[in-house]
Parts: sequence; structure tokens; C-alpha cells
Amino acid sequence: MKKFFNKDFWQLPEFMYDRHLRVLAWMLALVAVICVILAFRTNIILGYISMVFMLIMTVVAYITLKQVTEDTTEYISDLSYRIKRGEQDALIKMPIGILFYDKEGYIEWINPYMQRYFDNQEVLGKPLKEVDRQLYEQLEAKQDNKDKDIEVKLHGRAFSLMIQKDIDAVYLMDVTHYAQIRQEYEDTRLVIGQIFLDNYDEVTSAMNDKDISNLGNFVTNALADWAKEFGIYLKRVDEDHFFILTYAKTLKVLEEEKFKILDEVRKWTSKQNSPVTLSVGIAYGGSDLTQLAKLSQNNLDLALGRGGDQVVVKAVEGQARFYGGKTNPMEKRTRVRARMISQALTELMNQADQIFVMGHRHPDMDSLGACLGVRRIAAMNGKQCWIVLDQEDLHSDIERLLEELDQYPNIKGSIITPEMALEKATKDSLLIMADHSKPSMSIARPLYDKLKNRVMVIDHHRRGEEFPDNPILVYIEPYASSTCELITELFEYQAKDSEPINKLEATAMLTGIIIDTQSFALRTGTRTFDAASYLRSVGADLAMARHFMKESVKSYMQRNHLVERTKFAEGDAICCGEEDKIYDPVIAAQVADSLLNVSGVEASFVITKRASGKIGVSARSNGTKNVQVIMEEMGGGGHLSNAATQIADTTVGAVKEQLLAILKQEQENKE
Repeated sequence: MKKFFNKDFWQLPEFMYDRHLRVLAWMLALVAVICVILAFRTNIILGYISMVFMLIMTVVAYITLKQVTEDTTEYISDLSYRIKRGEQDALIKMPIGILFYDKEGYIEWINPYMQRYFDNQEVLGKPLKEVDRQLYEQLEAKQDNKDKDIEVKLHGRAFSLMIQKDIDAVYLMDVTHYAQIRQEYEDTRLVIGQIFLDNYDEVTSAMNDKDISNLGNFVTNALADWAKEFGIYLKRVDEDHFFILTYAKTLKVLEEEKFKILDEVRKWTSKQNSPVTLSVGIAYGGSDLTQLAKLSQNNLDLALGRGGDQVVVKAVEGQARFYGGKTNPMEKRTRVRARMISQALTELMNQADQIFVMGHRHPDMDSLGACLGVRRIAAMNGKQCWIVLDQEDLHSDIERLLEELDQYPNIKGSIITPEMALEKATKDSLLIMADHSKPSMSIARPLYDKLKNRVMVIDHHRRGEEFPDNPILVYIEPYASSTCELITELFEYQAKDSEPINKLEATAMLTGIIIDTQSFALRTGTRTFDAASYLRSVGADLAMARHFMKESVKSYMQRNHLVERTKFAEGDAICCGEEDKIYDPVIAAQVADSLLNVSGVEASFVITKRASGKIGVSARSNGTKNVQVIMEEMGGGGHLSNAATQIADTTVGAVKEQLLAILKQEQENKE
């Protein structure tokens, strides 16, 4: 009776707290009541029978629903327990290292799997920085990649690292096995390369059969020994051409040793008075062998275009890396190529409706002189040639040349702005890039974009990775002193009955040669003197050339100011302009040239701020140091003895520190 009056006894059964079951129960009760009422109205006996039956069914239903509810509750409780127990066991036993730390970097908890990496030492409550310095440094380095899986190296093994910052937790999964499989895959990817003997024909042209055989045997044996040492497949394709096949792992070793085979072949052949150098193009990173073979040929062409004696390594999707290039390119002893280029240029001009020629931004005398020479060749072939020139911010020598052109209205009328050139250009026009091969350096980049499938390049700088996609003709000779020298050689093979080059054009081109060679002191070969002699014979005026090269009082004072700021150390002269002062790039180049005249200076570097806001570096060398490689590391390029770069979003001091670090690294590599 006491239980009867207990309030818990009168509480609704648990299943009645479920809204759906409660509605169902009330509906069933309502149906039962209706059925009983209908039964009593039909027959009183039937009504009693129905009422008893309904009571029995209600009790059965109540007991059944209550039992089902209890079973469900028990199942859920058991499942929750198992899940919680599984979570606890997994946290402790699963093969994932888990570490919790506080805001100060002290270890709060680690699971047993993680404990193994601490040699079972007591680590709780200790700073992670002291317990495992390597892991601490990895966590500090990965702060920007929180909540992302990152593969790291710890204690000779590979781990997938994840930082959960909201609870200050670190998760480490050992993925060494998979990392080894991936590394093995990367190491065994195919690498295709091609080796070319740069000047084999020139060297062997004056040899007898015995000497040619000895030279060929040495080069072949040297390459064969080199290939055997590194496990490279080597196949001779021609007397001056080899094919190589190797793995990415071997390529990495070759790059670490800087392809010393180049130095070995050069040194031995030089001792035999038959200096032969190698050019190598290597491609990797793809599964399409045809694509790799084509890329290796392109890389070989790039190495040759940069003057040879170097290796160009490039992935299918990546930046080219350069090795070697320690010697000046050798002057060719034949004019066959100049004649072929001259004839090809004539054919291209005859096929075009008009010709556009442009130099690089901030043109110098070599650039504009070459453009005048191309215009004269076009005139010899009866074609209209437009010289594209932006006449803003010109140096004094170019301004003096333009003043002299007032006496030649036909030539002056051929000089147009980049905007006018873009309007005049048609799909049948020919664009000639003079004294540069990088589209980004062109005076009129939109004009290049419009005529990019109708482009010819004439340049004396070493070819860089940036290059026109589909040039129809390329004339790059890094051995030449200047582009004006190359253009001058083309005149010899033009029609003799056409109007010859005039005095002003010859003087402008000769001035370009004089400036680029520093009055025939640097980068001068026999062909340079031949070109200068030809220009003098057709009327080049040295007095006018000196007039062009005169500098203003302002530039003279600025040049002396820069010279005073020069510091000398270990054969290098480094000059830094003032941080907030703008310097003319031509003056910076002149200072770099003049510093080579100082005793003991092998290379000079002038760092100044340009009008564009970028920091420019003009680098010069007497040939003993490769300033081209140094400038390429800083994002620029040029010649072995004449190079430059421009760097944005930095300061003169920062560029100086970067340069000093590179020079230090170069010195360490030599040692």
C-alpha cells in the first residue's frame, strides 16, 4: 500500500516521454474506448467482452512498450560505454603519438605510443624545448600550418604532424614506410640528357687525323669513366654529341658536385692546346619520354645560347638551374653563320609587309645603333622599317644621337612610339628584338605580344630562361662584343647596288662597339676589329663618337660621388649608393666599368636605387670571376664579365648583404 502512494509509482512510464510513442498510445487508447462504446451499444455482453479484451491488450501493450524502452536504454548505455572505452583504449594503444602541452610549452600528457620516442623518460611537467629540441623546432616552424597534416623528419624517421591549436595537442603518425616508398619512386624517376662538344669542329679543323683521334678518345674515355662512376647510361650519337640516361638520385649527386666533368675535360684539353668544352642539357620530372627528350634538347640549346661550357638542368614544370659557364665563349673562326643569317633575314624581310625593330628599355648606344643598322638593311631590301623608341628618360648620349638625326629626316621619321607601332603592326609584320632576348625587357611589350609568332632575335648577351616562345630566327652570339658588331657583319652579304650605310649610322654603331668594349679593352676579338674597320671605311667619325660619349657635369659629379663610396675587399669592389637617392643606371654601369681599372680588382658591383623604386646592381669582371652566375642568383643575368639585376621591395643595404653572402659562398666553393 505504501508503494501505491509513492509518487514514483504514479509517474508516467518512460516510453511516454517520447512524443511519438505518447501520441501513438493516446491514439490506441482512443480507438479502444470507441470500440468498447460501440460494443456496449450493440450488445451489453459483447461490450463487457470487448472491455475485458481491451484491458488485457492495454496491459500487454504497456508491458511490451516498457520492455522495449528498457531494452533500448540498456543497448544505448552499453554502446556508449563501449564507445567511450574504445576511445580511451585507442587514445592509449593506437599507433599515433599524442601530446598535450600548455601555453608555456610544458608537456601535460602523452600517450604510451608517444612515450617510446622519449626513451621512456619522465617528461610530464617539463618544457618540450628541453625534452625534445628537434620536435620543438618543428612545431615552431609549422605554426602557420596549424590543423593541416605536414610531413616532418624526426630522429631519422618520417612523421605526419598535425597541430590542434584549440586544445594545444600534437599528433604524430609514423609514415616512414610510405615516405621510403615515395622517396624510392622519386629517386628512380628517369632523367634524360644530351652532351655536346661546343667547339669540336673549330678545334679539329687544323688537326691531323692522329691528333683528332687522340682528342676524341680522351673525351670519350673521360665521359665513359664519369658515366661508369655514377651509373649513367652513355651513348655516342655523333662525334660531338652524346646521349645520357640516368635516375633522379644520380642527378642530385651530380648537382652537388657541380658537374666537375666540365672542368676535367676543359683543363686536360687546354693543356694539349686543343681546348674543348662541354654543353649539357638535362631534363627530368615527367613520365612522357618524348617530352623529356624534347626538353633536354631545349636545355642544350639554352646552354649553347649562353655561350657553352655549362649545364642546364630543368624539370618539366620548374625553373632552370645553371652550372659551369666559367669561361668566356670562344670566338668562332668562320663567317658562314653570319652569311646564312644575313640571307635568312633578307628572305624574312621580303615576306613581311613592314618591319619593326626595338631594343631594350633605357636604350644604350649598342641597342639604338643596332636598330639603326637593321633599318638600313631593311632599306637595302626596299622595306619600310620602324624603330620603336620610348623617348622619355633617355641618357645624354642617346639624346645627342637623336639631335644629329635631325639632319636625316628619313631616319628620324622612322622612329615611332610604342603606341604608334602597336597601331601600325599587322599579322604580316616582322618584329626584330635587338640587343636583348627577354620579352620583359622590351621597350614595347604589347607589340611583342601582338607579333610573338613573327619575332627574330639578334643579341650578344647569353641567353636566359625567359625567351620568345616561337622565334622564327635567332642570332645570338655571346662571343661578340656587341650587337652592333653582329649587325655590321650582316652588311657584307647584302646587295651591293643598294644605298650603303651612311656616316651617322656607321658612327652610332661604332660608338656602340666602343662603349660595350670600353674602347676595345674588354670582350674584344678579331671580329670586333674587323667590324670597327668596316664602319670606319664607310665613314664612321671618331670625333662624333666622342661627342656622343661625352657626359654632363651632373652625371660626372654623380659618378665621382659613387666612386668615393666604394669599398674594396678580396679582389672585389662594392659600391653602394645612398638609400633614398635615385641614380642613373648608365652612370652605375660606368662606375662598375671604371672600378675594374683599379689594381687588384677582379670584379666590381655597384648597387643603387633606380627611378622605378627597384634596387639595381651593375656587375663587371675582368674575366677571372663569373659575375653572370652571381647576378642570376639574384634574379638577373648577362655575360660572364658583364651582368646586372634589379630587385623590387628591398633596400640598398639588404641587397648588399645578399651580395656579400653569395660572394662568401662562391669563395667557400672554390676552397
